[in-house]
Amino acid sequence: MTLNILAVDDSRTMREMLRTALGAAGMTVTVANDGVHALEVLAAMSPLPDAIISDINMPRLDGFGFIRAVRRNARTRAVPILCLTTESADDLKMRARDAGATGWIVKPFDPQGLIRSLYMITG
Repeated sequence: MTLNILAVDDSRTMREMLRTALGAAGMTVTVANDGVHALEVLAAMSPLPDAIISDINMPRLDGFGFIRAVRRNARTRAVPILCLTTESADDLKMRARDAGATGWIVKPFDPQGLIRSLYMITG
């Protein structure tokens, strides 16, 4: 199964790392540079992505706000969201879960672990 992924990160290097790692696994990766841009990209995506990977610390709209906005939209509400961030504090993980995140992976990421996680959350 080929997965279609939306990767949201303000770091161009991280976006390219995700595109390379996931692309090598046969996934299609669309990127956005922050939460505001990601909402614009998501609104134009057809079909919707199978999963979203989002950073937490981003300008304009952080990961928490982005996740809440995705969950409020009936069209995107069910899309699984993995947080991929340098943060590892339990209170931040709880905030992300409360906002609607499906899972949490700490940077730097293991490409194979990320790929396994994406297949797990997309069923």
